Amino acid sequence: MLPLMSEFKEIDSCIRTSAREHHNINEVFFLCQKAVTDPIAPLFDSKDSSLKPACVSALQRIFYLCDRDHDGHLSDKEIHDFQIKCFRKPLSDLDLANIKSSIQSQLPDSVTDKGITQSGFLLLNKLFAEKGRHETVWLILRTFHYTDSLSLQSSFLSPKFEVPANSSAELSPAGYRFFVDLFLLHDKDNDVSLSPSELSALFAPTPGIPSQWQENDFPSCTVRNDANYVTLQGWLAQWSMTTFTSYRTTLAYLAYLGFDSSSSSPSSNTSTLKALTITKPRKRPSRGRRRRAAPVSRTVLQAFILGAPNSGKSALLSTFLSPRPSPPSQTYSPSLQPRNAVNTVELPGGKQVTLILSELGDHEPAILDNAAKLAQCDVVLYTYDSGDADSFAYVVRLREKYAHHLDELPLLFVATKADRDRVRQDCETQPEEYAARLGVQKPLHVSVAWESIPELFVQVAEVGLNPGSAYPKGEGEEEGGDGDGLMAYWVAAGAVCVVAAAVVGIWRRMST
Repeated sequence: MLPLMSEFKEIDSCIRTSAREHHNINEVFFLCQKAVTDPIAPLFDSKDSSLKPACVSALQRIFYLCDRDHDGHLSDKEIHDFQIKCFRKPLSDLDLANIKSSIQSQLPDSVTDKGITQSGFLLLNKLFAEKGRHETVWLILRTFHYTDSLSLQSSFLSPKFEVPANSSAELSPAGYRFFVDLFLLHDKDNDVSLSPSELSALFAPTPGIPSQWQENDFPSCTVRNDANYVTLQGWLAQWSMTTFTSYRTTLAYLAYLGFDSSSSSPSSNTSTLKALTITKPRKRPSRGRRRRAAPVSRTVLQAFILGAPNSGKSALLSTFLSPRPSPPSQTYSPSLQPRNAVNTVELPGGKQVTLILSELGDHEPAILDNAAKLAQCDVVLYTYDSGDADSFAYVVRLREKYAHHLDELPLLFVATKADRDRVRQDCETQPEEYAARLGVQKPLHVSVAWESIPELFVQVAEVGLNPGSAYPKGEGEEEGGDGDGLMAYWVAAGAVCVVAAAVVGIWRRMST
C-alpha cells in the first residue's frame, strides 16, 4: 500500500479489511465518513508536503485572535484558552511540553520563553495533517466559523439584524469597549494614535481597511494628530459613522477582528450583535405638530451641508476636524465627490454626541431626490457666502426645486466668511426675512478664522436632538403650527363659555 500512496498522492488512506472475518469494518466506514466530512485536500498539498495557502491564511487569523496581547507568541495561558475553546477540555502540562518538543525538534526558534510563535503554530497543524489527524485541523477551523471552502460563514459575517424604519444602528457600550481595547492594544508607542504600520497590523485578520473608509479618504475624514495619525477620538467616531451609515460593514469587521472571541470565557461564543444597538424610531412630525416634535434619542447625528459653490462648505468640514482657527484658503477647489467629516461634539451639561457632516458634491441632485437618503439626515445646513451677492439665491432655488423633501427636514442657515465685508444678497428676499418667513432661527454668521467656530457645531447637534423649532412652517401656517392654533382655539372657546356662564349666573342672582 505504501508505494501506491507514495505514487498517487490523491489517495487519502488505505486499510486492510475482511467482511467475512469482520475485520476493520467499522474502521472502513469511519475513514469513508472522515474523507467527506474532514477532507485533507483543501488543507494539505501532499506533493509539496505543505499546508495550502487558504489554510495558512485561516490559521494565521486564528493565531492572531488567540494571541490576545499581540506579542507574536501564544503563551501557556493563551494555548490553554485555545484548547478549551476548540476541544472543550484542558491541556495537561505534560501534553503541552510534548507539543512544544515536537515543534522545537523541527523549528528550534519557534518555541521561546514567551511561548509558541506563528510559524510554530502552523507547523503543529501541518504535523496534524501529515499524520492523518486532519480532523483536528478542521475542528479548529470550524470553531472559528470557517466553512468547508475555508471562507468565513456568511451567517457569522452578516448575522440577521434589521433596523426598522426611522431608527438607526449605533455601537453599544460593549462595541465601544471592544474598539477601545483594540486601539490600545495596537498603539505600541502609546502616543494615543495609530500610525500606518499599527493600522496595518490591526487590520491583518481582515480583508483590509473597509472600502467605505477608503472612499471617504480615511483618515482625512476623522480626527487626526499633527502627524496625520488617527486618534482614539477619531477611531471611535469613524466606527460610529460606519455603524450609522453601513452597520453590516461594522458587523463583518467585528467578526473579522474577533469580537466573538473577546469574552473572558474562552468557551463562549459572543454574538457580534451584542456590539450594536438600535435607537428608538424617530418619526417626522406632521406639518401642524412640528413645533412640538419630541426630542431625538440618538448619540449619532448626520447633517447635510448644502450651498452654492465656494460658499465655504469644505472649509466647515475641515474646521470641524481641526477646531483651531485657520485663515481661509485664497484658492477655490470644488468638491466633486461626496465628502464626510465625523467628530465628537460636547453639549452643555457634558453630554457627547457623534456628529457627521456631509458635503454632497456632484451627487447632490441624486441624493436630494432620494427619500431614503434624506431619511438619514437629522438637520440641513444651508450655507451662503455673506460677501457674495449671488450666494443666497442658490439656497432659495434649491429649496424651491426640492421642496417636497427639504420642507420635511429641520434646518439652519449659516452665513460663512463673516470676517469679511457683508453685502446685500441679490435675491428677492434677504436671508433674515426668508428665515423669519419660515419661522426658523435667523442665519448664524460664522467664520473659520474665529475662535467661536466650534459653537456652530454644538448648535447643529442641539437642533438635531431637539428639532422642533427648526422645522420650516408652510404657507399660511402660524408660528405655533395648525395643532397649536387648534388648541389655542379650544382653550379660548372654553374660556368664553366659562365667562358666559358666570355672567348668566350673576344676572339670575341679581334678578331674584
